Amino acid sequence: MRPNSVLLPVLLVTLGMVFTQTGASFAKMLFPLVGAAGATALRLTLAALVLFAVFRPWRHRLDRLQWRAVLLYGGAMGAMNLFFYAALEHIPLGIAVALEFTGPLAVALFGARRPLDFFWIVLAMAGFALLLPWSGNAGDISPLGVVLALCAGACWAGYIIFGQRAGTGGGAHIAALGVATAACIALPFGIFTAGAGMLDPAILPLALAVALLSSAIPHALDMVALPHIPARLFGILMSGQPALAALSGLIILHETLAPGQIIGITAIVTASIGATITIAGTSD
Repeated sequence: MRPNSVLLPVLLVTLGMVFTQTGASFAKMLFPLVGAAGATALRLTLAALVLFAVFRPWRHRLDRLQWRAVLLYGGAMGAMNLFFYAALEHIPLGIAVALEFTGPLAVALFGARRPLDFFWIVLAMAGFALLLPWSGNAGDISPLGVVLALCAGACWAGYIIFGQRAGTGGGAHIAALGVATAACIALPFGIFTAGAGMLDPAILPLALAVALLSSAIPHALDMVALPHIPARLFGILMSGQPALAALSGLIILHETLAPGQIIGITAIVTASIGATITIAGTSD
């Protein structure tokens, strides 16, 4: 695979990551109003409405195998969002994303072949380890939040795999169907926990911003990029998520960074850049 053939997909994935973490920071502002499940349901439902209006997926016909891939893709997306937002109720954004990264990292490990590939993975793991609160404020990290974030990571791995299958031969309309499926999964949980609070007009502008930043835009970008990028490259690119999450948390949520976390972020970003350069230059 030539480097030029994956340059645009890499840029799309990176842009989607920036939107995702910005939206996640905004989403935490919704928690006091509708809870984690309510915020998840609002995010996915509003995103699905936007994507349906823009891409009009009803104009495209899918066969049985395509529908199966879309449902698996949407199911993984819905579970991933529910677990991740539930984790954010218990642990900080940067740590939650770092733990969630175990899913994409597993995809990257599965596809690694060359020693240089493993070097970038080891470097990313070292940065990941430095982001964890091994000492000092370790007692402030909820075990439940850790478990929920790891569950989100497992669903994230499924999102990568099923998203690539669903997107093959498709387009952004597949993202609309996938997000709609995810919304159908999350909506009952949101209604159960938040009820009519989700219909409060005062929170709709913030909820719409979260939907656009966290779901509608990045999922559409991912669906365009995934069929044209190796799954292992996509997985390692995702190693930049903890760094972006920590940066977003610092700017928007005023979460400060320890020196060890800064070193960890640097290691993860370096691994992402290195993997993009070396793996993109080889055939998958």
